[in-house]
Amino acid sequence: MKILFILLLLPIFTSNLIAQKDTAKTINTWLVNDELKQNYKMKLMDSLISSNAYKEISSVVVAHKGKIVFENYYNDNSIETKHNTRSATKTITGTIIGTLLQNGKLKSVQEPASKYSKVKNLNNPDKRKSKITIEDLLTMSSILECNDWEQNSNGNEEKMYLIEDWVKFYWDLPIKGFPEWIPKPADSKYGRSFSYCTAGVVVLGDVIQNITGSLEKYADQSLFSKLGITDYHWQMTPTGIPMTGGGLGLKSRDLLKIGQLYLNGGIWNGEQLIPAEFVKKSIEPHAEVGMFDYEYGYLWWLSKFGKEQKEKAYFMTGTGGNKVVVIPNLELVVVLTSTYFNGGMESHNQTARLLDEFIVPVIQELIK
Repeated sequence: MKILFILLLLPIFTSNLIAQKDTAKTINTWLVNDELKQNYKMKLMDSLISSNAYKEISSVVVAHKGKIVFENYYNDNSIETKHNTRSATKTITGTIIGTLLQNGKLKSVQEPASKYSKVKNLNNPDKRKSKITIEDLLTMSSILECNDWEQNSNGNEEKMYLIEDWVKFYWDLPIKGFPEWIPKPADSKYGRSFSYCTAGVVVLGDVIQNITGSLEKYADQSLFSKLGITDYHWQMTPTGIPMTGGGLGLKSRDLLKIGQLYLNGGIWNGEQLIPAEFVKKSIEPHAEVGMFDYEYGYLWWLSKFGKEQKEKAYFMTGTGGNKVVVIPNLELVVVLTSTYFNGGMESHNQTARLLDEFIVPVIQELIK
């Protein structure tokens, strides 16, 4: 009799499971509803990526109101792929700095970086180096001559990779000069002179390492494990600490969590992981980038995306066009990963086009 009863209920139970699967399902803490899979613009985007009209895209994941509404993987990648995020890693380093503030291990980003990152026997010793703050490193605006976008810069990251001690490489750099044709910090819009410097973010890693005793363990305990991120890969520096300036390997859904954390004001599962004030400061402009009308926060890029109606956004980005984009007005987080590492600016432009021409307009239409 029991067996007959179970057999009678089975079709009802199975149909309910199928219905739930079709509407919304919880996978790896994300609520998933593929409602945009059949949207004609998203289908066109999907087709163009699949045909390599957009080169070497590895994933597109879109979360609206905390729920995944589109997700696909390309070029032999999958939901389990750990993507080399390149310089998008820098923003995650800034997030770990935020956890130090939340946990009372760091009082303020106005503290001198050299208080925690101590290097002896410096080349080019200068008392002004002791005044470089953690905020200066978060905003790419310290007084040291370090510019990854200038081949001849003393601090170009390619020169850093040739030596063993990357932290000392940074502190050995000379003070930056300002000839007449380069705006001095005091003459800049936000009182800071932006200069893209990977070595400075490596120093932030050293700050975290020295405050906590182990950057790797602390990042896992204070951030990754709390977000349910368990499968990731740090690249290591020659001196054996994680490379905080680039190369962290993360799955697309886990990258999505970082963006959602900021959209949530630093809260995850009801717990404040980073201070709300730090989130606010992180996504405010602190420096003008000087190209593409971008501005810069605390290791977050600030811009607008969309076609007919541009939306304010903050985003992390890395070589190849990798992006994690947050658009607060649309309650939108987008992950775009790519291996188009030799694509130069075109790699960044093509992921921007995916946002401008497809993703943002579709979400705008959805909420009308």
